[in-house]
Amino acid sequence: MELGETTVEAVIREVKEETGLDVAEPELIDVVDNITRDEDGEVKWHFVIVDYFVKVKGGELRPGDDAEELRWVPLAEVEKYDLTRTFRSFLQRNRALLEKLDSRLQPGCP
Repeated sequence: MELGETTVEAVIREVKEETGLDVAEPELIDVVDNITRDEDGEVKWHFVIVDYFVKVKGGELRPGDDAEELRWVPLAEVEKYDLTRTFRSFLQRNRALLEKLDSRLQPGCP
């Protein structure tokens, strides 16, 4: 996030920067703490990850300059990939909600 930027503004900007996509209507899904401790048990890093569901409004899918590849993966196939511990936990904790949101993207679904 940039100083003075809201989380909603940040997710819209970051998605554009990292994927080339224009998104709107962010819906908060979860907030995840990722805490890394050193060998003495002291906190070395503490990241707070704010997860949103967004609607794609346009743009061209392309990886940001810090990634080699970017692709759409069906929700049912996500766990086949090498996921971080925190993302795997997020996915398992929010699977029902993510499936419901994913169904909204399918034609004929409410």
